Amino acid sequence: MSSSSTTKVLVQSVTPEVLSVASPLPSKTVLIASFAVALLIIVVIAYVARRKSSAKGSAILLVGASDSGKTAILTTLVYNQTLQTHTSIQVNSAVLELPSTRRSLRIVDVPGHPRLRGEFKEYLGEAKAIAFVVDASTVARNGSAVAEHLHLVLHAIYSLPPTQTPPPLCILAHKTDLLTNTASTSTTTSSSQLAQSRVRTILERELEKRRASQAGGVGIEGLGAEGDGTEMGGLECRNAAGGFKFSEWEGGEIAFFGTSVPLEKSEKDEGLESDGLMPFREWLEDLS
Repeated sequence: MSSSSTTKVLVQSVTPEVLSVASPLPSKTVLIASFAVALLIIVVIAYVARRKSSAKGSAILLVGASDSGKTAILTTLVYNQTLQTHTSIQVNSAVLELPSTRRSLRIVDVPGHPRLRGEFKEYLGEAKAIAFVVDASTVARNGSAVAEHLHLVLHAIYSLPPTQTPPPLCILAHKTDLLTNTASTSTTTSSSQLAQSRVRTILERELEKRRASQAGGVGIEGLGAEGDGTEMGGLECRNAAGGFKFSEWEGGEIAFFGTSVPLEKSEKDEGLESDGLMPFREWLEDLS
């Protein structure tokens, strides 16, 4: 073969077969896998939300003036007996078991001293509800001071951010056993009804004074321990022309209950009905 001869070599190009990435899994398998992932995400979100709700919504705050009976209510609720108490200078708390729902709530008793009563704000984030306790037997004498304290609570609830659901509020017209019907009161009116009516009327009158004073630009003296509440709102009502009414308050619904606890409980008084807190207990059970 001469050097000039040309040898032609036929080169056949072979292209390797490239497999599609999406081809190994059938569409049905992908669909099932996607559904499983979505379901797992939903379960995780629900679990986290439940943990948060149980962690932040388990405290019942007892607030109100000193000597209104908050600590006595706590001991009666938790231990089913009224223990001897004195004016609290620190927050008390205990766990209340609700037999009907098999759930538990933490009762937090906040002192009513002017320099300590604002501590309830520290528990708002975990509050399931707030109970404002009023001594119905003395509210006629100290209605202005009680209204000042309640104004702090109403303002705190009203000022919560939109992302936080306001805790339900009830007002306990307490110590109904110390009230007696007068000649001007119907004999069919119970001490509980009398206490609720008295507390509601007096507090609405005093809160309207505060609302009107602020609306007229007049400062309210003595509001809060540090005197920094002259610009404090929270008393807005849907029908402002009618004055302050609990039923018209824009911050939410407010429940009223007449309550009492026995100074001493005999051995035969084993039923919960004897402690005068049944309406409040039922309200707590409905919340849980």
